[in-house]
Amino acid sequence: MDATVVVVGIIIGAGIFLVPNLIARSLPSAGLILAVWIFTGLLSFCGALAYAEMGAMMPLTGGHYVYLREAFGPLWAFLSGWTFALVILAGAISWLAVGFSIYLAQLVRLTPLLEKAVALALIAALTWVNYRGVATGIAVQRTFTALKVAGIAVLIGAAFLARTHVPLAGPLAPAHFPWSDFGVAMIACLLAYDGWANISYIAGEVQRPQRNIPLALALGLGFSICVYVLANYAYLRVLPVAAIAGSNAVGAAAAERSMGDLGAAFVSVLILFSIIGSSNGHFMTAPRILFAQARDGLFFERFGRVHPRYATPSFSILVQGAWSAVLALTGSYEALLTYAMFAAWLFYGTAVAGVIVLRRKRPDAERPYRMWGYPVTALLFIAIAAWFVANTIVSKPGPSLIGLLLIGAGVPVYYVWHRPGSARRR
Repeated sequence: MDATVVVVGIIIGAGIFLVPNLIARSLPSAGLILAVWIFTGLLSFCGALAYAEMGAMMPLTGGHYVYLREAFGPLWAFLSGWTFALVILAGAISWLAVGFSIYLAQLVRLTPLLEKAVALALIAALTWVNYRGVATGIAVQRTFTALKVAGIAVLIGAAFLARTHVPLAGPLAPAHFPWSDFGVAMIACLLAYDGWANISYIAGEVQRPQRNIPLALALGLGFSICVYVLANYAYLRVLPVAAIAGSNAVGAAAAERSMGDLGAAFVSVLILFSIIGSSNGHFMTAPRILFAQARDGLFFERFGRVHPRYATPSFSILVQGAWSAVLALTGSYEALLTYAMFAAWLFYGTAVAGVIVLRRKRPDAERPYRMWGYPVTALLFIAIAAWFVANTIVSKPGPSLIGLLLIGAGVPVYYVWHRPGSARRR
């Protein structure tokens, strides 16, 4: 259950309150909006099935860095770890911390300087929590996941019990299906679902991983899909699509419509709980990538050390916190997040392809869990991930190019670390 809480706590962050307007701007009807949430949820679930097989087969700290290393070799694995640890996950932590300060400012008066201080204080607090041990991090995760799930249940219930509601109008499948717009809407949805793979980063610290990683992925992602679809259905019951598209705080607008003047304040508190839970989950998982790379001699040796008392990759956690604080202070996380989903899904697709590769390379390896629906589910995920990456390149060429350049920047770094006979750096 703790592993499931990590999955749910990371996935359900601020996205469900912030991204529905981006989706409504791309898609013309309630039916299509619900369809894209269901489709991307099932797509993520197919990826989780692949990660469940590899996580049970190789219950090692490091997640898809380990899977890509075994399937495609150390270079592609290094580029994945480089991109996720230093860019994607650090950017997500910084974005969540800044978002926390912005929403807190809606409840109490904060100057711009105090907003920065609050963001840094959140990063510092969660760094300390996870430095002190996995048990401490799990306790925080349980608490804030329970609070935000209970709050979302109240938000959904209020929308369903509202005296007036908006009819769900608009065609589910228009004569000319907006494939490109559907792909753009997927970017926002996948951002909201992102985090399902993070449990694999701490696989080496999960008890009975051969059983618990597949179960945690299935239960956690399945629960998150239900919450997201119900929340969006609730929004559509009280707000027309045009109003959702025009609101930057859809959750607050829906709560105000269904619960009155206190609704917006309620949602602000709910978002604060959600951000703390999601940020804590990232802090539990992200530092383990650099830890795994350092253990392979592909990063500074100090990142691979375990604290003698707390049994955590303490130095990696401290550096992750410091780097996230720099991004939060400078605002650089905004540029990083513009291509985060493009880069992430490039690696997710190749990681799932690793299931096929490893079935051929290591057919006799013990597999306590085998991917359901293989090879259809694996091929479906790979095909859709490839289409999503290609569509992102066409629809958002600027961020996609930056993403490719930053991934490529890791190639010379890899060869510096991987020089024959070179000693591990300290």
